[in-house]
Amino acid sequence: MVFVAVACGLAGAFSAVVFRLMIRFVQAVFFHGTEGISALMAEGLLADPGDPLHLARDLSWQWRLAIPTLGGLLVGPLIWFFAREAKGHGVPEVMAAVALRGGVIRPRVVAVKALASAISIGSGGSVGREGPIVQIGSAIASTLGQALKVPASQLRVIVGCGAAAGIAATFNAPIAGALFAAEVIVGGFAVAQLSPIVISSVVATVVSRSVLGNHPAFPVPPYELVSPFELVPYMAVGLIAGFVALAFIRSLSTAEDLFERLSIPEWLKAAVGGLMVGVIAIWLPNVYGVGYSTISMALTGSLPVALLGMLLVAKIIATSVTIGSGGSGGIFAPSLFLGAMTGGFIGTFVHQWFPEATASSGAYALVTMGAVFAAATHAPISAIIIIFELTQTINIIPPLMAACVTSTLVATFISRDSIYTEKLRRRGIDLYEEQTHNVLKSLYVHDIIDRNPETLPASANLATILDQVLENDRTDFFVLDENEQLLGSMQLRDLTRTLMERESLLHVVVAGDLMVPHLAALCEDDDLDVAMRTFSSGLFEELPIVAVENPRRLVGSVHKRDLIHAYNQEVMRRDLAGQVSSTVLLASRGQQVDLGGGFVLQEIQPPPRFFGRTIRDIDIARAFGAQVVLLRKRAAADGGPSIRVPTADDTIEEGDRLVVAGTRAAVESLDVLSG
Repeated sequence: MVFVAVACGLAGAFSAVVFRLMIRFVQAVFFHGTEGISALMAEGLLADPGDPLHLARDLSWQWRLAIPTLGGLLVGPLIWFFAREAKGHGVPEVMAAVALRGGVIRPRVVAVKALASAISIGSGGSVGREGPIVQIGSAIASTLGQALKVPASQLRVIVGCGAAAGIAATFNAPIAGALFAAEVIVGGFAVAQLSPIVISSVVATVVSRSVLGNHPAFPVPPYELVSPFELVPYMAVGLIAGFVALAFIRSLSTAEDLFERLSIPEWLKAAVGGLMVGVIAIWLPNVYGVGYSTISMALTGSLPVALLGMLLVAKIIATSVTIGSGGSGGIFAPSLFLGAMTGGFIGTFVHQWFPEATASSGAYALVTMGAVFAAATHAPISAIIIIFELTQTINIIPPLMAACVTSTLVATFISRDSIYTEKLRRRGIDLYEEQTHNVLKSLYVHDIIDRNPETLPASANLATILDQVLENDRTDFFVLDENEQLLGSMQLRDLTRTLMERESLLHVVVAGDLMVPHLAALCEDDDLDVAMRTFSSGLFEELPIVAVENPRRLVGSVHKRDLIHAYNQEVMRRDLAGQVSSTVLLASRGQQVDLGGGFVLQEIQPPPRFFGRTIRDIDIARAFGAQVVLLRKRAAADGGPSIRVPTADDTIEEGDRLVVAGTRAAVESLDVLSG
């Protein structure tokens, strides 16, 4: 693993340098043609491409409109026809690969993601570099791990090494790269996971510094905490940053929904997004690209407060339409941009009101950069370290920590999904469910409720009780008063003991002699872990379910046997999904699971011509000689399992996966057709 980590670090540094060259070249071509290439050669290829703000200032409004539109016109077909997982900001795709596919990423993603993102950023798309470099570095690392045929547990760590190397090399931030990969991509800080990730991050940083130089991404003036009182406005800024991050996430989701409903070819939608960015850039060219030059101006306090407010709104819209329309790029730089505009805007007024006790607006811009990123990604530790390493300003750490934690608390309180997991959840992928080790916590009482429990009136005598007991096989009966309110329960074993006391049988009344009055009750929204803990007392075989608004109104019951059955079914479902992932998706592309007798099993992506058609209509068995064994839905329409045995009426949609079995030739022909 040490040698593999070193190799991932070298590959990550190399890919970061090449990616920077690609962005710089595309910028020069799009904004100044052959003159731009000549200027590029004179300035040096390895200079930071930054963003094209300085290039756009001399352009007419027609060119400001046309350049991002042309970029989208190139990016859309590139992604649609060659690697659709290259669409968007990249990090969610890597997270899904780690959590669901054991770290398997197609090798072609490296080339398609690099080219598509370079065109998106270089032509003025309002996106950042970190998402693409994470996906590129992760794809290279995944390809290396698959070639070495390592098990899934190691392949996940290797993918984390690639992500850390990409971040570290791109931003000259070794600590941030390692922490981001561990916190966001791999999802843990265990020593066995963190050690190779750190090695990869260090190697990538050393190599990139030798090529690109050792300097911070944002040169900032010296800042310090002016007074202890200043922590209060910093926390207030963090509170606002949480809402800005939530608005950013909602805006991205809304843009994706709008473009999904747009009735034009998918590969053309990125051009529409580019056109919309161009419209904004006619008046505000600051929204072009990663926006680092505008961020630097906010950090020095050189932007008017009105412009800060306008750029905050404009950047949210520009980034949303760029990504939502199918462009390729990250959300890291836009998050920093939004934070800088928010902090600069609020910091201007704070400093005006308390000039002796607060720093300038630039300090608030710097702190809020980290706060918005922390809230958007739900990764406060990474955000704090990233801002420190990007600026190399240590005095800002205390207010940065206060603001990042505050913003993250606000964001997580309102929504459990980060900007990354939100995108996956909308596809029907719930990483929180996948990572839940306690199976019962993912199941709920309403999944197994019995709406017709056996009840007895409180005044029931022995004859009534015996008649009802003999009519069914229940062991628990719930006792209700004259108003149908729950009083308790009667258990069959208590009745059996009473029958032994013959002298008192004539006077038995259920409410006074057989009922257990203090009965633990559940609600429909309780998870089955709560139910199992209640059953563990050993006193009951059946528990009442009561209404939330009235804890004495019986709405159903839950049986211990049904709970155990639901547990076994869920374990079987997860085992099935895990086996399919480990035996098919963990294999290198082009390999199949040999079933013997010339038959193989493989999971494939259905070709576009299958979309919108049922399995009966396609008739894969007749057309290709293969059989669809399992269907992994992008999102289960009924809220059920995402992987299941298909029926002939199941419709195949974009994002679905098919597990097919057949002869090697038949499966390979389907795989080739899928691209």
